[in-house]
Amino acid sequence: MKKKKNFLVVVLVLAIALTTMAHQSSCRGTETAVSATGDSVCADNSKPADEPDSEGSAEVKSDAKAETRTDAKAILNITYQKTDSLKVESLLAEAKKRDTTTNFMLFFAWKLLGIPYVGHTLEVNAEEQLVVNLRQLDCTTYVETVCALTLCAKHGQTAFADYCHWLGQLRYRGGQLTDYTSRLHYFTDWIEDNTRMGFVKETQQKTAPFNAVQTVKVGFMTEHPQYYDMLKDNQQFQSVIAQQEKALNGRQYRYIVKTDISNTLAMRQAVADGDIIAILTNKKGLDTSHVGIAVWHADGLHLLNASQIHKKTVEEPMTLRQYMGKHPTQTGIRVVKLL
Repeated sequence: MKKKKNFLVVVLVLAIALTTMAHQSSCRGTETAVSATGDSVCADNSKPADEPDSEGSAEVKSDAKAETRTDAKAILNITYQKTDSLKVESLLAEAKKRDTTTNFMLFFAWKLLGIPYVGHTLEVNAEEQLVVNLRQLDCTTYVETVCALTLCAKHGQTAFADYCHWLGQLRYRGGQLTDYTSRLHYFTDWIEDNTRMGFVKETQQKTAPFNAVQTVKVGFMTEHPQYYDMLKDNQQFQSVIAQQEKALNGRQYRYIVKTDISNTLAMRQAVADGDIIAILTNKKGLDTSHVGIAVWHADGLHLLNASQIHKKTVEEPMTLRQYMGKHPTQTGIRVVKLL
């Protein structure tokens, strides 16, 4: 794992140490409302709030109260509720008792089942902050939450500050939260940046079942800035996002066509329990439309995900091939492993 150069640890250790002792002291509570438009969290943060993702049902907007906790010397603000920090530390304490051979991606993915699906939970502030919300999840925040918890467990860490550190590392370019444009909005960008950081590795073998190649062509955010509250009136942000899109476009990645997903030895070797599954789409301007976590059963590969259809985090009862067969715009999967 590469050594990170960032300010998150210093900031968070001080800020969270204080708040975990007295959650109501030295912090300002704010009741925040999610914007009517904003990032889609199940299409790589890149589609409008009123457009259903490939699962096909309307998104629910967050109405939760959030507390913005800010240390006087801190550069970074964190938006969360006391129940979030308590749940994180409870999960990590439980994981601490597990054998080190535990598949923590699956362990935490299962622990988070049944949480309500709510979209746009990162859009609760006028300016970008690290949002921690384990009460409401969408497909992207579900995967990020599981990954951050897993990184804590792998490092033997049980503090909320450690969790916030890893979450910030995963969510923002180079682990640095500067503004809205530092968030990794397209999932291809998320994979690329976290690969550079040494957190993940994408499977890119040139043999079966990775029989197809995706050529990335994104642009939805800058083609439709009106859907994003932090973007629509900010020409500077639009320019930065446009450069990010340009940097992604033309890149190629091998993937598994959805009709090639099977219950075979080759597939089981290509996709492991706990791998991140990025579902590709043929929707204009997007690279992926959904993400989840792989789990194998006797009948084949299944998906753990935050589902709009089920309105909560679930382990899909049908196989991934059956699931994708019901969504014509889904074309295949890319496979990413947390290191």
